[in-house]
Amino acid sequence: MKTKIITICALFFVLGNTVTAQEKTRIVSEKYGNTLNLGLGIGYYGYAGGSMPVLHADYELNVAHNFTLAPFISFFSYRNDYYSNNNNMNNYYHQTVIPVGVKGSYYFDELLKANSKWDFYLACSLGFAIINTNWDNGYNGNRNGFQGASPLFLDFHIGTEYHFNSKIGAFLDLSTGVSTIGLAIHTF
Repeated sequence: MKTKIITICALFFVLGNTVTAQEKTRIVSEKYGNTLNLGLGIGYYGYAGGSMPVLHADYELNVAHNFTLAPFISFFSYRNDYYSNNNNMNNYYHQTVIPVGVKGSYYFDELLKANSKWDFYLACSLGFAIINTNWDNGYNGNRNGFQGASPLFLDFHIGTEYHFNSKIGAFLDLSTGVSTIGLAIHTF
């Protein structure tokens, strides 16, 4: 996995390394906020035994030069089983998890001298998850005791965006929790 991430980052660096005088002006004055990011991905927050599809949305706001904060919300749901000693059988439960929080991103376009079509960033997300668990009928054990992982989380990200034009782009966000690919809508 690390090799794939390094290869992808190196490819984006090589592709984005040509800078013209006009692009240098854009890099210095670019603002990254006022962007709605809608993504679909594969995620694992530690609640289930494996990865699952995740829907994600965030809205980036400019905070400082090359730095944004983005309130976010994600959604995933899964069904799993739990062996109960109470009735010596597997019991099924359905869990819906809605992570919410804030993602801070620092953009490295100036440092990398990326051309105007590309943005590159490192980010960190901090938040909590709203967890709803429903057990199948027939389970006589503790219905509230099994919650999986802690509802608090911290994720680290590396990502890029390719701008199709000044209003629309596509992004790839690789993370320790949820990796997404999606559409970036610039509303400025």
